[in-house]
Amino acid sequence: MRQLLTFMTTCYLMAGCGPKIYTSTNFSNALAKHRTVAILPAEVTINLRPNEAKKISANQLEDIMNKTAYDIQDKMYGWFLRRGDKYKYTVTFQDINKTNARLKDAGIKYEDLKSKDRADLAKILGVDAVMQAKTVSDRPMSEGAAVAIAVIFGAWGSTNRVQTTINIHDGQNGELLWKYDYEASGGIGSSSTQLVDALMRNATKKFPYSVN
Repeated sequence: MRQLLTFMTTCYLMAGCGPKIYTSTNFSNALAKHRTVAILPAEVTINLRPNEAKKISANQLEDIMNKTAYDIQDKMYGWFLRRGDKYKYTVTFQDINKTNARLKDAGIKYEDLKSKDRADLAKILGVDAVMQAKTVSDRPMSEGAAVAIAVIFGAWGSTNRVQTTINIHDGQNGELLWKYDYEASGGIGSSSTQLVDALMRNATKKFPYSVN
């Protein structure tokens, strides 16, 4: 019985809806020209329940979302660096410190990214394509602002539902070339590391820049 419960718990923690993938008709032609890709800070939305929202100000929640956005960016970049030898990527990924520095030099703030044309961003960053994750979750992920979360909310349970999307836009015309939608629930939504690991393990199977 204990083994059965352990198995069921493990399945729950790693549960996720089947991914949905969009591919542009110009997908192959555009990707053949790509050499360098920039990873933008993630677009993060946290939809708190009404009783939870009362415990935090709008500015505090915004700060948590911003920190989580850069944390996810960092974890995604780290994933590609660690697995480059295994998957033999056809592109190089721009150092996120360079990406963020160039955005800052251009006067582009995090909150501006959502409305910026992807072709303009690619030109500013000096890359052939831009990639960004978008996440919508029920609760904060602890690594984004661990201290603030602990003080304001106390200990979170393991349950969190996260809808995540990876978008890749062509740097020449800003066209959306590839879109990967993934929904996860349970423990994998409790931190950005767990989320990115689960997301990329699944996305890598269909990732356009991966040879293997």
